[in-house]
Amino acid sequence: MQRRPRPAPVPLPGARPGRDPDRAIKRGPRRVSAEAVAATQRDRLFDGLVREVATKGYDNARVTDICHAAGVTRPAFYAIFTGKEDAFLSAYRHGIAVLSQLMESAYREAGPTWSDAARAALRTLLEVLASVPAFARMALVEVDAAGPDARRERDALLGSFRRFFADAGPGPTAPDLDRDALVSTVVGGIHATVRGWVAQGRAAELPRLLPVLTYAATAPFLGTDGAARATRAARPDDGPRTAAPCAPTGEAPALP
Repeated sequence: MQRRPRPAPVPLPGARPGRDPDRAIKRGPRRVSAEAVAATQRDRLFDGLVREVATKGYDNARVTDICHAAGVTRPAFYAIFTGKEDAFLSAYRHGIAVLSQLMESAYREAGPTWSDAARAALRTLLEVLASVPAFARMALVEVDAAGPDARRERDALLGSFRRFFADAGPGPTAPDLDRDALVSTVVGGIHATVRGWVAQGRAAELPRLLPVLTYAATAPFLGTDGAARATRAARPDDGPRTAAPCAPTGEAPALP
């Protein structure tokens, strides 16, 4: 049976310059459909928005700045989005969907134990965010300034990450604890730590957190000995990095 080719990876917003000449809509004898034009403009606006918000902050990034960064006119912007908040939410949802799919794939393909799968998902999270620091800042830090709808999206995302703990054990040291509250505490702690590093301008260093986050994620379910074993396998410099689709690639800095 012939294998189907894998679909092209969907880029993470902010991974490419919005004004990249290769993405310009070229004139020629073949007419580009209105749908294709709108899709290209939307993706370029996602990139422009992520980079402008990461650089200037949500409050200071103007629609004019976003359009300039994307190489798209204001009328075209308002034909796609109702305003800056709508564009932010669209870019956030799109980027989180890409990131979540990459984490899901890493989780499913790792093995054979739950700790292996959880560590693979964590590693993917850290490395993808490190490969596109602008998206990391937009999605983890500036989301707080983008209004109540954006914060609700963020809270829903954290709730969805609970699925990575569905296969974890009940916790050998305290089996009577409220499991839902325990998982929420672990997810919240991981989010706070990653967000803190991004807020400090350390997004590119996020893979260094893999050992400590692996321990924090697994200790409540595997106990200290099991978490120590999982952490010993969590070397951030072991093997090739996972970069976001279409993110710039190159020699990864060595990690101690």
